[in-house]
Amino acid sequence: MSITVFTNGTIWTGVSGNLIVDALAIEGEKIIALGEDAKKHVGQDVTQIDLAGGMLLPAFGDGHAHPLYGGLESIGPQIKGAPTLDALLEIVRKFAQDNPDKEWIVGASYESWHAANGEFDAKWLDAVVPDRPVVLRANDYHTIWCNTKALEIAGVTKDSPEPPLGVIVRRPDGTPMGTMREWGAVDLIMNQLPENSRAEFREGFKVSTQTLAASGTTWVQDAWIDPGMPESYMDALANGLLGVRYNLALRADPFNWRNQLDWFASARDLVGTQSHLTCRSIKFFADGVIEGGTAALKLPYVDAPDSVGMPCWDWQELKEAVATIDSMGFQPHIHAIGDDGIHAALNAIEYAQAVNKEKSHPRPVITHVQLVDPIDLPRFAQLGVIANFEPLWACNDSLQSELTTPRLGQERAQWQYPIKSLLNDGAAISFGSDWPVTSQKPLECMTIAVTREHALSENPTPWIPDERISVDEALSAYTAGPAFQAGDETRRGTLQVGFEADVVWLDSDIRSIAPALIPTARVLGTWCLGKRVFTQE
Repeated sequence: MSITVFTNGTIWTGVSGNLIVDALAIEGEKIIALGEDAKKHVGQDVTQIDLAGGMLLPAFGDGHAHPLYGGLESIGPQIKGAPTLDALLEIVRKFAQDNPDKEWIVGASYESWHAANGEFDAKWLDAVVPDRPVVLRANDYHTIWCNTKALEIAGVTKDSPEPPLGVIVRRPDGTPMGTMREWGAVDLIMNQLPENSRAEFREGFKVSTQTLAASGTTWVQDAWIDPGMPESYMDALANGLLGVRYNLALRADPFNWRNQLDWFASARDLVGTQSHLTCRSIKFFADGVIEGGTAALKLPYVDAPDSVGMPCWDWQELKEAVATIDSMGFQPHIHAIGDDGIHAALNAIEYAQAVNKEKSHPRPVITHVQLVDPIDLPRFAQLGVIANFEPLWACNDSLQSELTTPRLGQERAQWQYPIKSLLNDGAAISFGSDWPVTSQKPLECMTIAVTREHALSENPTPWIPDERISVDEALSAYTAGPAFQAGDETRRGTLQVGFEADVVWLDSDIRSIAPALIPTARVLGTWCLGKRVFTQE
């Protein structure tokens, strides 16, 4: 096996007491030396990489993402980031024109603030694609917007009842508008779509791996796996399309979870333990999202005094489900955004630990952790719960200012994304992206955690500034944090002799520049298990 030595830059190990070294050597899949010991390996038969004053650090992990959906977005209209509603509609029109053979036009992720209250009308899509069904996912992936043809195919009419765990947004006359919220309503449309072909899935995996590796990420928690998807992952693995590592979280159905237990076990057995693929987690949706009015709150929404959101589970049933999968050795990965949803998730984990007190417990994860009642903050550390944050959201962007804060009111809005508070309490945290909901680039997410400022604001002002963290803390949350979440902290996530060689090379030392400039750093190279999976050309 050949040896590679990195020199002439800042090498951030993530290890307290030996945080910065000036050289690192890898051989095969492992780190074999640091500092002066690494320099001793420099020689004629050794590959030497000159970091050119840049920075080498542990490769990033992503504690919560939807990489297959991110990859599949590449095969539809590219509506993400469309600056206006008119621009978005033109993209859809042009895509439909250029793809006359597509039975359905399917795309994602439109920005929900392009329409008041995030409510989009089917008639707007009818104007650009009247002859075929169109369905677009919102950027929160909890909402879709479809045209009249799609509603007709799904049989959604004025007389359709409200589905369990879903909202059909309606016009004043009761007819469906074209905006559908949460799974009960979303699936009325999505269940009509033709299945993706194997070629489309393979293209999705190819794009996903390339995108993640280019961002410096070598491990990702796929937080939404439905039946059929483990088999697609295995196909991608067999065809060499998984250049980075994935762990799968199988989605639990609140109405059918007991009948899913055999599938959970068989999917885990199918995947086994591969170097690039594992299946160790179960995904629960405790609630929805605040901007859609579906996150579960302890007190009503300001703009909807009769609503406390939409819990996805009966809370006692959630306790039983979490306890059951904990007893099976699965890690609970619970989406919880509202303060009542987070409270219920903590209760479920506490219950599981009490019921299964004679067993070892996989580390529980609560993801997003948006609105936390201060009385629940200490419970994360007390119960050993990993708080997985998507830090790009922790700023006063359009989603926050136009939809979220008005629905919470100013007092509760100050409880959002308490990253520093949980760190101070001794809780374990990890960072993620929720890609493709938001950017998959850790450097873009990290700067928000450090500054709490919206990068595109003309006059950036820290939002809830007491929750800002240091650059070193943010780096740890994106490296050691996800490794700990995966249970792999004794073999990766920091740079230590004997650890696996997952590293990323940046063109500058992001610890020595203004935090707002962190996203300007470029990823020059990414290595997974000692193999270079990305090179900046």
